[in-house]
Amino acid sequence: MTATTPIDDYLAELPDDQRAALERLRGLIRQVVPDATEMISYQIPTFKQGGVAVVAFAAFRRHCSFFPMGAGVLAAHRDELAAFECSKGTIRFTPDHPMPAALVKKLVRARVRENEERARARQAKRQVRKR
Repeated sequence: MTATTPIDDYLAELPDDQRAALERLRGLIRQVVPDATEMISYQIPTFKQGGVAVVAFAAFRRHCSFFPMGAGVLAAHRDELAAFECSKGTIRFTPDHPMPAALVKKLVRARVRENEERARARQAKRQVRKR
């Protein structure tokens, strides 16, 4: 018997169409960051690498949301996101109008790169302080 995860429990509570849409999204995220830790953070399913959030998703009454956890990623891909309602850090979609798989993967890769760049910058600052 396989133990369920908090994200499995979250998804189990959703209507069938939202569950299917978010399970698909979860699978796409996992393809890009298979080693990410899945957890519930701020009451939404979140994927972290090295203790830093990469992306998250959630279901709401009338839509689902994908959270790239950074406005910079949204701004950099604004044209590709034109078909979706976006706010500062959220992309809203519905189960009958999901985000394209290639776009999801591209956004996740962009967030991973952004986190890696920030980590390198922090490391460089630490090196300067040690001198």
